[in-house]
Amino acid sequence: MNFQNGAPKVPPRILCIGLPVRDLTFRVSVPARGSKENATHFDEICGGNALNAAIGIVRLGGRASICGPMGDSQETSSRYIFDKLAQEGIETNHLIHMPNLVTPISAIMIDDSGERTIVTFRDPELWKVKLPPTELLLEDCAAILTESRCAPFCTELCAEAVKRGIPVVVDVDRAMSMREGLLTASSHLVFSSEPLQETADVTDDGQALHKLAKLTPSFLAGTRGPMGTIWLNENGELEETPAFPVHTVDTLGAGDVFHGAFALAITEKQPLRDALRFASAAAALKCTRFGGAYAAPQRTEVEEFLGQHADARPA
Repeated sequence: MNFQNGAPKVPPRILCIGLPVRDLTFRVSVPARGSKENATHFDEICGGNALNAAIGIVRLGGRASICGPMGDSQETSSRYIFDKLAQEGIETNHLIHMPNLVTPISAIMIDDSGERTIVTFRDPELWKVKLPPTELLLEDCAAILTESRCAPFCTELCAEAVKRGIPVVVDVDRAMSMREGLLTASSHLVFSSEPLQETADVTDDGQALHKLAKLTPSFLAGTRGPMGTIWLNENGELEETPAFPVHTVDTLGAGDVFHGAFALAITEKQPLRDALRFASAAAALKCTRFGGAYAAPQRTEVEEFLGQHADARPA
């Protein structure tokens, strides 16, 4: 008898590479230049693309380990973030303290429509970080999820992961160079619409994806908020995954939850169409709640939501 068949399955561990951020959030009408406004609500949370995605992954039943640079170990923001990550069950042993530097910090204004305006300070010296050894980072690693801005210190690691058959999902929220190493040191490139068009230097998402497909073997997709996701299938044909219509109160962290859910779905071998729909559902549910990524849904909520929208298929 094979006792392993009855043993509980260990959730996949996804290595999230990025820069953790301390977020100061205000619910307020974005003030005009030189004016003053009273916020109706204030909260202090952790943020950053990779950190938000890690929260989403854990909420959805995966394991997440976060890697990247932080400020000095004695800094208040660093201690705050470590405490919050521990509460979420996110592994932090690969975070690197940078002596005498400041952990990134953001001021975030969320208006009545749920849209956010963000001002962030990231110390340029943080990009000089040296990551832990590759063998240590890739041990028990089912996938890597990284922010495109981290290319200067993570491209070699991502290239090695791809060589080993480990999926590398890149959250692209800034324009990339057409010679960017992550174009080939990845398995899945998921762009926001604006940086997708800026990278390809065209004003149409579909044309941009086709242009980039000539430069990379990676899966290519572009997220467009309430307009859904456009992507290229295995035959190089454009497909669309619609967004789920919900009452939006807070978009902060929604894109990051999308990327985390998508990366988790990839490790679970979900077909791409299902993986994108799963990610869209997780992001939609997050948008219905305040709290950034801390409003990310549990797995049972996403599955129930998908069941309720079983007929909402792309045309």
